Amino acid sequence: MTEQISRRQWNRTLLHRQHLLERVEEDAIEILDRCVGLQAQDPRAPFFGLLSRIEGFDSSELDDLLTEREVVRIALLRSTLFVVDAEDARWIRPLAQPVLDAELRRNHASKLVTATAEQVLADADELLAGRELRGAELGAALATRHPDEQPTVLTAIARCGLPLVQVPPRGLFRGKQAVTYQRFDDWVGPGEPAIAGDEARKDLIRLYLRGFGPATVQGIQTWCGLTGLRPLVVAMEADWELARLSGPDGEDLYDLEGLDIVDDGPVPPRLVAPFDNVLVAQADRRRIADEEVYRRTVTANGASPGFVLVDGFLAGTWRVRNDGTVGVEYLREVSAKARRDVDAEVDRVETFVG
Repeated sequence: MTEQISRRQWNRTLLHRQHLLERVEEDAIEILDRCVGLQAQDPRAPFFGLLSRIEGFDSSELDDLLTEREVVRIALLRSTLFVVDAEDARWIRPLAQPVLDAELRRNHASKLVTATAEQVLADADELLAGRELRGAELGAALATRHPDEQPTVLTAIARCGLPLVQVPPRGLFRGKQAVTYQRFDDWVGPGEPAIAGDEARKDLIRLYLRGFGPATVQGIQTWCGLTGLRPLVVAMEADWELARLSGPDGEDLYDLEGLDIVDDGPVPPRLVAPFDNVLVAQADRRRIADEEVYRRTVTANGASPGFVLVDGFLAGTWRVRNDGTVGVEYLREVSAKARRDVDAEVDRVETFVG
């Protein structure tokens, strides 16, 4: 008989695997690997993501990983910017490339006047060989070869079609420099992906379930932006690698065989980072947020606030103000005790920023 789990068990299990039940004393790169990278459209979001998970996290640790090229900022899953282990980026980027190619064709190549995307990519690859260029510099250099085209369109095509790293100081906690690109192999060093094809897709499924499971097939696909994963999930279940559970509404949930389900229990409040994938890019968001509450966090320009979790569920948003203080907006009723506990998390973030 298929085991059924409650919504609160589903919630607690996710928070446990994401280290949001209890902070851990681990290296930042270990937590990045467990989260399969952290979204980084907001350059400081990965730092806040690690702060919410690691006891005593210091921003210099991630700064060092970026400058030492162990971790990279790169367009990856869903054509979204991630901070991720460089060796994971090497094999995940080819899996994400079809989505990036679709964005290239739909949003950028359609704006070309006389050039082709293939010509632009070849020229960008040549211009970036062995050196780094700011985004504006790359667009201007490409426009000298394609004078009929908009420099911003040319840069966007390069960003989608080539594996380009955004190099420091962009992405450092106090780095303010404009986006500067370098080819992945020039920045990290040449090499081959450790895994490819369906075996790589299976590994991506494993990584997601280890960090975010149990999950529906749609939950896996929404997070990574890939489609057609159901046959692989079914095959992995048939090989006894995955277990199938029944969710609170009877949905099929899949998990790595042998991983524990966490029972209901007390949960400390957390200030979760902007763009954090426990909430963003989730088809299974109901395990952590009521949909009507989440809708109130969505902005017209696509910017993400930070998220306030109370008792494990979305209760509000937070933002760092220009003066370094943190403002919290509650989106549902929260007890006075819970507000005091949230204030302690606010103090932690303000100290970190200061």
